[in-house]
Amino acid sequence: MKRQLAALVLVLLAVGGGVASYYYLVPHDAPRQYQGWVEADFVFVSPDEIGRIETLAVREGSTVQVGSPLFTLDDDLQRAAVADNEAAVTNAKQAYDRAQVLLKRAVGSQKAFDDADAALRSAQAKLNSARTRLERRARASPVAGTIQEVYFRGGEMVEPGRPIVSILPPQNVKVRFFVPQSILPSVAIGDRVRINCDGCRDDLYARVSFISAQAEFSPPVIYSLEERARLVFRIEALPERPEDMRIGQPASVALLNAPPRETAHVEK
Repeated sequence: MKRQLAALVLVLLAVGGGVASYYYLVPHDAPRQYQGWVEADFVFVSPDEIGRIETLAVREGSTVQVGSPLFTLDDDLQRAAVADNEAAVTNAKQAYDRAQVLLKRAVGSQKAFDDADAALRSAQAKLNSARTRLERRARASPVAGTIQEVYFRGGEMVEPGRPIVSILPPQNVKVRFFVPQSILPSVAIGDRVRINCDGCRDDLYARVSFISAQAEFSPPVIYSLEERARLVFRIEALPERPEDMRIGQPASVALLNAPPRETAHVEK
């Protein structure tokens, strides 16, 4: 058993009273541990406009890079809009050329030329917008990571803003835990902490990346060893090996720079 987790349990049974006293003697150099869990900030990729999924290039567990294809939507309406705006630009360009020639010959007015120029610029802007809408019917990954969920399949209709896939970048994995106010002064951004969890490696470490400025009450899912510490502060740490952790997994966080835990005595 590791030195940091070593504990000596002495059980003294009183012959007359039948009262048991339990003494937990923890080494003075053992780091303090606090309960937490693994969280992550997912990246959700959604369509800009309503459409039907034509192709789906990924599945759960797929690894993607920036620019990797994710999915495509039907684009008949967008292609028609591009063709319509291309025709409008052609007509506007012809009107602009005529107005320019007439202005040079002193036959046309400056206002007619300005109107033709404005019409051409407007038609070009609409064409660029239509082309952008067409290009965005095929979506590529904005980040590098792993596909966590695929919410729709090929042939299904998707509304704008509804995510089709979620991506987990490794740098978005974090460990969230809470510490009492008395320990807060000994924790700083950049501090290294050790992570312990069931089925995990023994050498998992993380760096403190966030310390809440606002106190809150202990969440009900956390059972602190120090019941007196009702006010706690939320802390987040970025693991050095995020690929070895699972989202939602309970974890114990050992503060390596905090004062060691004192000897605890509980009687029953």
